[in-house]
Amino acid sequence: MQNLLADLLATDHPLFTRTIAEFETASGKAGVDTRLIADITERAHAVMRALNLDTADTSAEELYQALTASVAQGSAEGLLTDTDYVLLRFGDGPVSFNLQDCVENAHHELSFGDRQVGHAQRHLRAEIVKRYADHDRTDNAMVHNLAEQAGLKPESDEGHPVIKAVVSDAPSMLAIGDIFTDAFIRLSDEVAKLKKDDEGKLWVSIPFGGRPPYEEVEIVQSVGPSPNAAVSFARLGLRSELLSWLGDDKPGSDSLAYLAKQNVGTSMISVKMDTKSNYYYVLRVGAERTILTKDEDYDYVWHEPEREPDWVYLASISEASWQLHEDLLAYLEHHPDVKFALQPGTFHFIWGKEKMAGVFERAEIIILNREEAADMTGLGVDSISALAEGLHTLGPKQVVITDGPNGSYASFDGRLVRMPNYPDPAPPYDRTGAGDAFASTIVAALALGESMETALAWAPINSMSVVQKLGAQAGLLDRERITDYLKEAPDDYAPVDYAD
Repeated sequence: MQNLLADLLATDHPLFTRTIAEFETASGKAGVDTRLIADITERAHAVMRALNLDTADTSAEELYQALTASVAQGSAEGLLTDTDYVLLRFGDGPVSFNLQDCVENAHHELSFGDRQVGHAQRHLRAEIVKRYADHDRTDNAMVHNLAEQAGLKPESDEGHPVIKAVVSDAPSMLAIGDIFTDAFIRLSDEVAKLKKDDEGKLWVSIPFGGRPPYEEVEIVQSVGPSPNAAVSFARLGLRSELLSWLGDDKPGSDSLAYLAKQNVGTSMISVKMDTKSNYYYVLRVGAERTILTKDEDYDYVWHEPEREPDWVYLASISEASWQLHEDLLAYLEHHPDVKFALQPGTFHFIWGKEKMAGVFERAEIIILNREEAADMTGLGVDSISALAEGLHTLGPKQVVITDGPNGSYASFDGRLVRMPNYPDPAPPYDRTGAGDAFASTIVAALALGESMETALAWAPINSMSVVQKLGAQAGLLDRERITDYLKEAPDDYAPVDYAD
Protein backbone atom coordinates (compact mmCIF):
# COMPACT_ATOMS: atom_id res chain seq x y z
CA MET A 1 0.00 0.00 0.00
CA GLN A 2 2.89 2.34 0.69
CA ASN A 3 4.08 1.91 -2.92
CA LEU A 4 0.61 2.58 -4.31
CA LEU A 5 0.30 5.77 -2.29
CA ALA A 6 3.78 6.78 -3.47
CA ASP A 7 2.69 6.25 -7.08
CA LEU A 8 -0.45 8.33 -6.64
CA LEU A 9 1.60 11.13 -5.11
CA ALA A 10 4.38 10.73 -7.68
CA THR A 11 6.90 10.87 -4.86
CA ASP A 12 10.31 9.22 -4.74
CA HIS A 13 11.17 10.68 -1.34
CA PRO A 14 13.50 8.15 0.35
CA LEU A 15 11.63 8.36 3.66
CA PHE A 16 8.07 8.10 2.31
CA THR A 17 7.42 4.34 2.36
CA ARG A 18 9.40 3.92 5.58
CA THR A 19 7.33 6.65 7.25
CA ILE A 20 4.02 5.09 6.24
CA ALA A 21 5.28 1.79 7.66
CA GLU A 22 6.20 3.54 10.94
CA PHE A 23 2.73 5.10 11.06
CA GLU A 24 1.19 1.66 10.62
CA THR A 25 3.31 0.24 13.42
CA ALA A 26 2.36 3.14 15.70
CA SER A 27 -1.33 2.56 14.97
CA GLY A 28 -1.04 -1.10 15.94
CA LYS A 29 -1.08 -2.19 12.30
CA ALA A 30 -4.64 -0.92 11.97
CA GLY A 31 -4.53 -0.88 8.18
CA VAL A 32 -5.11 2.86 7.87
CA ASP A 33 -3.34 2.89 4.51
CA THR A 34 -5.42 -0.04 3.26
CA ARG A 35 -8.65 1.68 4.33
CA LEU A 36 -7.56 4.87 2.57
CA ILE A 37 -6.87 3.04 -0.71
CA ALA A 38 -10.24 1.31 -0.42
CA ASP A 39 -12.00 4.64 0.09
CA ILE A 40 -10.19 6.14 -2.91
CA THR A 41 -11.13 3.21 -5.10
CA GLU A 42 -14.75 3.16 -3.95
CA ARG A 43 -15.25 6.88 -4.59
CA ALA A 44 -13.48 6.77 -7.95
CA HIS A 45 -15.55 3.81 -9.14
CA ALA A 46 -18.78 5.51 -8.02
CA VAL A 47 -17.97 8.49 -10.22
CA MET A 48 -17.00 6.25 -13.12
CA ARG A 49 -20.28 4.36 -12.91
CA ALA A 50 -22.15 7.68 -12.90
CA LEU A 51 -20.24 8.55 -16.09
CA ASN A 52 -21.27 5.18 -17.60
CA LEU A 53 -17.67 3.98 -17.65
CA ASP A 54 -16.58 0.39 -17.11
CA THR A 55 -14.45 0.38 -13.96
CA ALA A 56 -12.51 -2.66 -15.25
CA ASP A 57 -12.02 -1.58 -18.86
CA THR A 58 -11.53 2.18 -19.12
CA SER A 59 -8.22 3.72 -20.11
CA ALA A 60 -6.68 6.67 -18.32
CA GLU A 61 -7.30 8.95 -21.31
CA GLU A 62 -10.94 7.86 -21.63
CA LEU A 63 -11.47 8.61 -17.95
CA TYR A 64 -9.72 11.97 -18.29
CA GLN A 65 -11.86 13.00 -21.26
CA ALA A 66 -15.06 11.98 -19.46
CA LEU A 67 -14.16 14.03 -16.38
CA THR A 68 -13.24 17.01 -18.53
CA ALA A 69 -16.52 16.73 -20.43
CA SER A 70 -18.44 16.70 -17.14
CA VAL A 71 -17.04 20.17 -16.40
CA ALA A 72 -18.17 21.49 -19.78
CA GLN A 73 -21.62 19.96 -19.27
CA GLY A 74 -21.99 21.48 -15.81
CA SER A 75 -22.30 18.13 -14.03
CA ALA A 76 -18.86 17.97 -12.39
CA GLU A 77 -19.97 19.82 -9.27
CA GLY A 78 -22.61 17.20 -8.56
CA LEU A 79 -20.34 14.26 -9.40
CA LEU A 80 -17.23 15.31 -7.52
CA THR A 81 -18.76 16.11 -4.14
CA ASP A 82 -16.46 13.92 -2.05
CA THR A 83 -13.37 13.28 -4.16
CA ASP A 84 -10.90 15.94 -3.04
CA TYR A 85 -8.08 13.40 -2.52
CA VAL A 86 -9.13 10.79 -5.08
CA LEU A 87 -6.75 9.67 -7.85
CA LEU A 88 -6.62 6.44 -9.86
CA ARG A 89 -3.31 4.88 -10.86
CA PHE A 90 -2.66 3.93 -14.48
CA GLY A 91 0.45 2.91 -16.34
CA ASP A 92 0.86 6.42 -17.71
CA GLY A 93 0.31 8.16 -14.38
CA PRO A 94 -2.62 9.01 -12.12
CA VAL A 95 -5.88 10.68 -13.11
CA SER A 96 -7.38 13.17 -10.66
CA PHE A 97 -11.01 13.27 -9.53
CA ASN A 98 -10.43 16.52 -7.63
CA LEU A 99 -12.88 19.21 -8.73
CA GLN A 100 -10.21 21.92 -8.94
CA ASP A 101 -7.96 19.76 -11.10
CA CYS A 102 -10.86 18.85 -13.40
CA VAL A 103 -11.94 22.48 -13.76
CA GLU A 104 -8.41 23.63 -14.58
CA ASN A 105 -7.95 20.81 -17.08
CA ALA A 106 -11.22 21.73 -18.82
CA HIS A 107 -10.92 25.50 -18.83
CA HIS A 108 -7.32 25.51 -20.00
CA GLU A 109 -8.16 22.77 -22.51
CA LEU A 110 -5.15 20.76 -21.37
CA SER A 111 -4.22 17.63 -23.27
CA PHE A 112 -4.14 14.30 -21.48
CA GLY A 113 -0.36 14.47 -21.27
CA ASP A 114 -0.47 17.94 -19.68
CA ARG A 115 -3.26 17.16 -17.19
CA GLN A 116 -3.21 18.61 -13.70
CA VAL A 117 -3.29 16.35 -10.63
CA GLY A 118 -1.65 18.64 -8.08
CA HIS A 119 -4.76 19.61 -6.11
CA ALA A 120 -5.71 15.97 -5.54
CA GLN A 121 -2.16 15.12 -4.50
CA ARG A 122 -2.14 18.03 -2.06
CA HIS A 123 -5.39 16.82 -0.52
CA LEU A 124 -4.15 13.22 -0.43
CA ARG A 125 -1.02 14.23 1.47
CA ALA A 126 -3.21 16.06 3.99
CA GLU A 127 -5.60 13.09 4.24
CA ILE A 128 -2.75 10.67 5.00
CA VAL A 129 -1.45 12.90 7.79
CA LYS A 130 -4.95 13.49 9.18
CA ARG A 131 -5.90 9.80 9.31
CA TYR A 132 -2.77 8.80 11.19
CA ALA A 133 -2.74 11.89 13.44
CA ASP A 134 -6.37 11.26 14.42
CA HIS A 135 -5.84 7.57 15.21
CA ASP A 136 -6.33 6.67 18.88
CA ARG A 137 -2.96 4.91 19.20
CA THR A 138 -0.68 7.42 17.49
CA ASP A 139 0.98 10.51 18.86
CA ASN A 140 -0.18 13.61 16.98
CA ALA A 141 3.09 15.49 17.28
CA MET A 142 5.08 12.44 16.16
CA VAL A 143 2.91 11.99 13.07
CA HIS A 144 3.27 15.62 12.01
CA ASN A 145 7.01 15.62 12.65
CA LEU A 146 7.66 12.46 10.62
CA ALA A 147 5.25 13.59 7.89
CA GLU A 148 7.21 16.80 7.43
CA GLN A 149 10.48 14.86 7.17
CA ALA A 150 8.97 12.51 4.57
CA GLY A 151 7.74 15.28 2.27
CA LEU A 152 4.07 14.97 3.26
CA LYS A 153 3.86 18.59 4.44
CA PRO A 154 5.73 20.68 1.84
CA GLU A 155 5.61 24.47 2.13
CA SER A 156 3.89 24.60 -1.26
CA ASP A 157 0.81 22.93 0.28
CA GLU A 158 0.29 25.78 2.72
CA GLY A 159 -1.92 28.78 2.05
CA HIS A 160 -4.34 27.09 -0.35
CA PRO A 161 -8.01 27.83 0.38
CA VAL A 162 -10.00 24.65 0.82
CA ILE A 163 -12.40 24.57 -2.12
CA LYS A 164 -15.03 21.89 -1.63
CA ALA A 165 -17.71 20.72 -3.99
CA VAL A 166 -21.00 22.25 -2.95
CA VAL A 167 -23.77 19.98 -1.73
CA SER A 168 -26.47 19.97 -4.41
CA ASP A 169 -29.32 20.77 -2.01
CA ALA A 170 -27.56 23.81 -0.53
CA PRO A 171 -29.31 27.17 -0.99
CA SER A 172 -28.59 28.77 -4.37
CA MET A 173 -27.30 32.31 -4.76
CA LEU A 174 -27.17 34.51 -7.87
CA ALA A 175 -24.79 37.46 -7.55
CA ILE A 176 -25.08 40.27 -10.12
CA GLY A 177 -22.45 42.91 -10.85
CA ASP A 178 -19.22 43.84 -12.60
CA ILE A 179 -15.91 41.94 -12.61
CA PHE A 180 -12.47 43.52 -12.48
CA THR A 181 -8.89 42.32 -12.54
CA ASP A 182 -6.79 44.25 -10.00
CA ALA A 183 -3.08 44.88 -10.38
CA PHE A 184 -1.85 45.74 -6.88
CA ILE A 185 1.22 48.00 -7.08
CA ARG A 186 2.92 48.44 -3.73
CA LEU A 187 4.74 51.74 -3.27
CA SER A 188 7.22 52.39 -0.49
CA ASP A 189 6.78 55.18 2.04
CA GLU A 190 9.95 56.74 0.66
CA VAL A 191 8.46 57.10 -2.82
CA ALA A 192 4.77 57.78 -2.09
CA LYS A 193 3.56 60.30 0.50
CA LEU A 194 0.06 60.57 1.92
CA LYS A 195 -1.02 64.16 2.49
CA LYS A 196 -4.25 65.81 3.61
CA ASP A 197 -5.54 68.96 1.92
CA ASP A 198 -7.31 71.84 3.66
CA GLU A 199 -10.63 69.95 3.46
CA GLY A 200 -9.17 66.88 5.13
CA LYS A 201 -9.08 64.81 1.95
CA LEU A 202 -6.17 62.40 1.69
CA TRP A 203 -3.98 62.47 -1.43
CA VAL A 204 -1.15 60.22 -2.56
CA SER A 205 1.86 62.04 -3.94
CA ILE A 206 4.70 60.56 -6.02
CA PRO A 207 7.50 62.32 -7.94
CA PHE A 208 6.45 63.37 -11.43
CA GLY A 209 8.70 63.02 -14.46
CA GLY A 210 11.17 60.59 -12.92
CA ARG A 211 11.33 56.81 -12.55
CA PRO A 212 10.18 56.12 -8.98
CA PRO A 213 10.53 52.41 -8.12
CA TYR A 214 7.72 50.23 -6.86
CA GLU A 215 8.21 47.35 -4.43
CA GLU A 216 6.08 44.67 -6.09
CA VAL A 217 3.03 44.07 -8.24
CA GLU A 218 0.50 41.27 -7.77
CA ILE A 219 -2.41 40.43 -10.07
CA VAL A 220 -5.71 39.47 -8.45
CA GLN A 221 -8.38 38.07 -10.75
CA SER A 222 -12.16 38.20 -10.74
CA VAL A 223 -12.79 40.80 -8.07
CA GLY A 224 -15.48 43.38 -7.44
CA PRO A 225 -18.30 43.37 -4.88
CA SER A 226 -20.39 40.79 -6.78
CA PRO A 227 -17.65 38.29 -7.69
CA ASN A 228 -16.26 38.71 -4.17
CA ALA A 229 -19.71 37.83 -2.83
CA ALA A 230 -20.03 34.88 -5.22
CA VAL A 231 -16.73 33.41 -4.02
CA SER A 232 -17.72 34.08 -0.41
CA PHE A 233 -21.00 32.19 -0.93
CA ALA A 234 -19.15 29.22 -2.42
CA ARG A 235 -16.62 29.12 0.43
CA LEU A 236 -19.50 29.05 2.91
CA GLY A 237 -21.07 26.03 1.21
CA LEU A 238 -23.75 27.65 -0.94
CA ARG A 239 -24.42 27.02 -4.62
CA SER A 240 -23.11 30.18 -6.21
CA GLU A 241 -23.68 31.67 -9.66
CA LEU A 242 -22.50 35.00 -11.10
CA LEU A 243 -24.24 37.15 -13.71
CA SER A 244 -21.58 39.46 -15.12
CA TRP A 245 -19.70 40.66 -18.22
CA LEU A 246 -16.19 40.21 -19.59
CA GLY A 247 -14.16 40.88 -22.71
CA ASP A 248 -12.65 38.20 -24.94
CA ASP A 249 -9.08 38.84 -23.78
CA LYS A 250 -6.74 36.87 -21.52
CA PRO A 251 -7.84 38.58 -18.28
CA GLY A 252 -11.38 37.57 -19.21
CA SER A 253 -10.55 33.93 -19.87
CA ASP A 254 -8.39 33.81 -16.74
CA SER A 255 -11.30 35.18 -14.72
CA LEU A 256 -13.65 32.50 -16.02
CA ALA A 257 -11.19 29.74 -15.17
CA TYR A 258 -10.55 31.20 -11.73
CA LEU A 259 -14.23 31.52 -10.85
CA ALA A 260 -14.97 27.97 -11.98
CA LYS A 261 -12.11 26.77 -9.79
CA GLN A 262 -13.71 28.60 -6.87
CA ASN A 263 -17.00 26.69 -7.38
CA VAL A 264 -18.74 29.73 -8.83
CA GLY A 265 -21.05 29.01 -11.76
CA THR A 266 -20.05 30.97 -14.87
CA SER A 267 -22.77 30.01 -17.35
CA MET A 268 -24.45 33.42 -16.96
CA ILE A 269 -21.30 35.45 -17.66
CA SER A 270 -21.44 37.16 -21.06
CA VAL A 271 -18.25 37.56 -23.09
CA LYS A 272 -18.23 40.45 -25.57
CA MET A 273 -16.05 39.94 -28.62
CA ASP A 274 -13.32 42.44 -29.52
CA THR A 275 -13.66 44.03 -26.08
CA LYS A 276 -11.30 44.27 -23.14
CA SER A 277 -12.13 43.13 -19.63
CA ASN A 278 -12.20 45.68 -16.82
CA TYR A 279 -8.66 46.13 -15.52
CA TYR A 280 -7.87 48.30 -12.50
CA TYR A 281 -4.56 49.46 -11.01
CA VAL A 282 -4.41 49.62 -7.22
CA LEU A 283 -1.73 51.85 -5.73
CA ARG A 284 -0.93 50.60 -2.23
CA VAL A 285 0.78 52.56 0.51
CA GLY A 286 0.75 50.48 3.67
CA ALA A 287 -2.75 49.07 4.22
CA GLU A 288 -4.36 51.98 2.34
CA ARG A 289 -4.91 52.17 -1.39
CA THR A 290 -6.28 54.24 -4.23
CA ILE A 291 -7.67 52.56 -7.34
CA LEU A 292 -7.21 53.72 -10.94
CA THR A 293 -10.31 52.58 -12.81
CA LYS A 294 -11.44 52.24 -16.40
CA ASP A 295 -14.76 50.56 -17.15
CA GLU A 296 -15.34 48.93 -20.52
CA ASP A 297 -18.55 49.10 -22.54
CA TYR A 298 -20.70 45.97 -22.19
CA ASP A 299 -24.24 45.04 -23.12
CA TYR A 300 -25.94 44.83 -19.73
CA VAL A 301 -28.69 42.39 -20.64
CA TRP A 302 -30.66 40.47 -18.03
CA HIS A 303 -30.51 36.68 -18.40
CA GLU A 304 -33.17 34.64 -16.65
CA PRO A 305 -31.64 31.79 -14.61
CA GLU A 306 -32.40 28.25 -15.75
CA ARG A 307 -33.35 27.40 -12.17
CA GLU A 308 -34.94 29.77 -9.71
CA PRO A 309 -32.32 30.85 -7.14
CA ASP A 310 -33.11 31.12 -3.46
CA TRP A 311 -31.46 34.55 -3.28
CA VAL A 312 -30.43 37.28 -5.72
CA TYR A 313 -27.58 39.52 -4.55
CA LEU A 314 -27.07 42.83 -6.39
CA ALA A 315 -23.95 44.95 -5.89
CA SER A 316 -21.82 47.46 -7.82
CA ILE A 317 -22.66 47.67 -11.52
CA SER A 318 -22.27 50.07 -14.44
CA GLU A 319 -24.37 53.16 -15.09
CA ALA A 320 -25.40 51.49 -18.37
CA SER A 321 -27.28 48.76 -16.51
CA TRP A 322 -30.57 50.48 -15.64
CA GLN A 323 -32.66 48.39 -18.04
CA LEU A 324 -31.24 45.29 -16.37
CA HIS A 325 -32.57 46.56 -13.04
CA GLU A 326 -36.05 46.91 -14.48
CA ASP A 327 -35.89 43.44 -16.02
CA LEU A 328 -34.63 42.02 -12.72
CA LEU A 329 -37.58 43.59 -10.88
CA ALA A 330 -39.95 42.04 -13.42
CA TYR A 331 -38.34 38.64 -12.81
CA LEU A 332 -38.60 39.05 -9.03
CA GLU A 333 -42.27 40.02 -9.36
CA HIS A 334 -42.96 36.70 -11.10
CA HIS A 335 -40.81 34.79 -8.58
CA PRO A 336 -42.01 36.05 -5.20
CA ASP A 337 -40.19 33.31 -3.25
CA VAL A 338 -36.77 34.61 -4.36
CA LYS A 339 -35.22 36.78 -1.66
CA PHE A 340 -33.36 39.88 -2.78
CA ALA A 341 -30.29 41.39 -1.10
CA LEU A 342 -28.80 44.77 -2.01
CA GLN A 343 -25.25 45.98 -1.40
CA PRO A 344 -25.58 49.27 -3.29
CA GLY A 345 -22.78 50.52 -5.53
CA THR A 346 -21.76 53.93 -6.83
CA PHE A 347 -24.50 54.41 -9.42
CA HIS A 348 -27.23 53.22 -7.07
CA PHE A 349 -26.41 56.26 -4.93
CA ILE A 350 -26.14 58.54 -7.95
CA TRP A 351 -29.56 57.38 -9.18
CA GLY A 352 -30.98 58.10 -5.72
CA LYS A 353 -33.95 56.83 -3.77
CA GLU A 354 -36.59 58.02 -6.23
CA LYS A 355 -35.24 56.14 -9.22
CA MET A 356 -34.28 53.19 -7.02
CA ALA A 357 -37.67 53.03 -5.29
CA GLY A 358 -38.75 49.74 -6.85
CA VAL A 359 -35.41 48.11 -6.07
CA PHE A 360 -35.59 49.17 -2.42
CA GLU A 361 -39.20 48.06 -2.05
CA ARG A 362 -38.31 44.51 -3.17
CA ALA A 363 -35.22 44.17 -0.97
CA GLU A 364 -35.25 41.68 1.88
CA ILE A 365 -32.05 43.24 3.23
CA ILE A 366 -29.74 46.15 2.48
CA ILE A 367 -26.14 46.37 3.70
CA LEU A 368 -24.17 49.64 3.51
CA ASN A 369 -21.97 51.88 5.63
CA ARG A 370 -23.01 54.81 7.81
CA GLU A 371 -22.09 57.52 5.32
CA GLU A 372 -23.82 55.67 2.49
CA ALA A 373 -26.96 55.34 4.61
CA ALA A 374 -26.96 59.09 5.15
CA ASP A 375 -26.43 59.69 1.44
CA MET A 376 -29.30 57.43 0.43
CA THR A 377 -31.81 58.68 3.00
CA GLY A 378 -30.83 62.34 3.00
CA LEU A 379 -30.47 62.24 6.78
CA GLY A 380 -27.55 63.20 8.98
CA VAL A 381 -24.96 60.66 10.10
CA ASP A 382 -25.44 61.25 13.84
CA SER A 383 -28.32 58.90 14.60
CA ILE A 384 -28.06 55.21 13.67
CA SER A 385 -31.66 54.60 14.68
CA ALA A 386 -32.87 57.40 12.40
CA LEU A 387 -30.79 56.06 9.52
CA ALA A 388 -32.13 52.56 10.04
CA GLU A 389 -35.72 53.80 10.17
CA GLY A 390 -35.13 55.92 7.07
CA LEU A 391 -33.89 52.89 5.16
CA HIS A 392 -36.81 50.75 6.35
CA THR A 393 -39.15 53.44 5.03
CA LEU A 394 -37.66 52.87 1.57
CA GLY A 395 -38.65 49.19 1.71
CA PRO A 396 -35.97 46.79 3.02
CA LYS A 397 -37.20 44.49 5.78
CA GLN A 398 -33.74 44.16 7.35
CA VAL A 399 -31.09 46.87 7.51
CA VAL A 400 -27.40 46.45 8.32
CA ILE A 401 -25.16 49.51 8.71
CA THR A 402 -21.40 49.21 9.12
CA ASP A 403 -19.46 51.87 10.99
CA GLY A 404 -15.74 51.17 10.65
CA PRO A 405 -13.98 50.75 14.00
CA ASN A 406 -17.30 51.19 15.84
CA GLY A 407 -18.59 47.86 14.54
CA SER A 408 -21.96 47.39 12.85
CA TYR A 409 -25.66 47.79 13.52
CA ALA A 410 -28.66 45.75 12.42
CA SER A 411 -32.33 46.68 12.45
CA PHE A 412 -34.70 43.72 12.19
CA ASP A 413 -37.89 42.38 13.79
CA GLY A 414 -38.41 45.68 15.60
CA ARG A 415 -34.94 45.54 17.19
CA LEU A 416 -31.81 47.62 16.72
CA VAL A 417 -28.58 45.91 17.83
CA ARG A 418 -24.91 46.75 17.74
CA MET A 419 -22.15 44.21 16.98
CA PRO A 420 -18.47 44.91 17.78
CA ASN A 421 -15.71 44.07 15.33
CA TYR A 422 -13.73 40.87 15.78
CA PRO A 423 -10.25 41.76 17.09
CA ASP A 424 -7.53 41.83 14.44
CA PRO A 425 -4.72 39.33 15.13
CA ALA A 426 -2.27 41.72 13.45
CA PRO A 427 -2.41 45.16 11.80
CA PRO A 428 -4.43 45.04 8.55
CA TYR A 429 -2.35 44.15 5.49
CA ASP A 430 -4.85 45.29 2.85
CA ARG A 431 -8.39 46.54 3.47
CA THR A 432 -9.65 45.80 -0.03
CA GLY A 433 -12.90 43.81 0.07
CA ALA A 434 -13.54 43.97 3.82
CA GLY A 435 -17.00 45.43 3.27
CA ASP A 436 -17.82 42.86 0.58
CA ALA A 437 -16.80 40.02 2.90
CA PHE A 438 -19.00 41.45 5.64
CA ALA A 439 -22.08 41.98 3.47
CA SER A 440 -21.89 38.65 1.67
CA THR A 441 -21.38 36.73 4.91
CA ILE A 442 -24.48 38.32 6.43
CA VAL A 443 -26.55 37.21 3.44
CA ALA A 444 -24.94 33.76 3.30
CA ALA A 445 -25.71 33.10 6.96
CA LEU A 446 -29.34 34.12 6.49
CA ALA A 447 -29.60 31.94 3.37
CA LEU A 448 -28.29 29.00 5.41
CA GLY A 449 -31.11 29.49 7.91
CA GLU A 450 -29.07 31.19 10.61
CA SER A 451 -30.45 34.03 12.74
CA MET A 452 -29.45 37.65 12.26
CA GLU A 453 -27.53 37.43 15.55
CA THR A 454 -25.45 34.58 14.14
CA ALA A 455 -24.99 36.40 10.84
CA LEU A 456 -23.67 39.43 12.73
CA ALA A 457 -21.19 37.19 14.56
CA TRP A 458 -19.93 35.54 11.37
CA ALA A 459 -19.50 38.65 9.22
CA PRO A 460 -16.82 40.56 11.18
CA ILE A 461 -14.72 37.38 11.32
CA ASN A 462 -14.65 37.10 7.54
CA SER A 463 -13.80 40.83 7.25
CA MET A 464 -11.01 40.43 9.80
CA SER A 465 -9.57 37.52 7.85
CA VAL A 466 -9.77 39.31 4.49
CA VAL A 467 -7.79 42.37 5.63
CA GLN A 468 -4.92 40.10 6.73
CA LYS A 469 -4.21 39.14 3.09
CA LEU A 470 -3.84 40.83 -0.26
CA GLY A 471 -7.01 41.32 -2.26
CA ALA A 472 -10.66 40.74 -1.51
CA GLN A 473 -10.84 36.94 -1.66
CA ALA A 474 -7.66 35.29 -0.37
CA GLY A 475 -8.83 35.56 3.24
CA LEU A 476 -12.42 34.41 2.75
CA LEU A 477 -13.22 31.59 5.17
CA ASP A 478 -15.41 28.50 5.21
CA ARG A 479 -17.95 27.77 7.95
CA GLU A 480 -15.59 25.49 9.85
CA ARG A 481 -12.91 28.16 10.16
CA ILE A 482 -15.45 30.81 11.17
CA THR A 483 -16.67 28.45 13.88
CA ASP A 484 -13.09 28.04 15.10
CA TYR A 485 -12.73 31.83 15.43
CA LEU A 486 -16.05 32.05 17.28
CA LYS A 487 -14.72 29.62 19.88
CA GLU A 488 -11.79 31.99 20.47
CA ALA A 489 -13.88 35.19 20.53
CA PRO A 490 -13.75 37.59 23.50
CA ASP A 491 -16.59 37.37 26.01
CA ASP A 492 -18.10 40.66 24.80
CA TYR A 493 -18.20 39.55 21.16
CA ALA A 494 -21.99 39.46 20.85
CA PRO A 495 -24.79 41.67 19.54
CA VAL A 496 -26.41 43.93 22.16
CA ASP A 497 -29.54 46.07 21.97
CA TYR A 498 -28.70 49.62 20.99
CA ALA A 499 -30.23 53.06 21.30
CA ASP A 500 -28.72 56.39 20.25
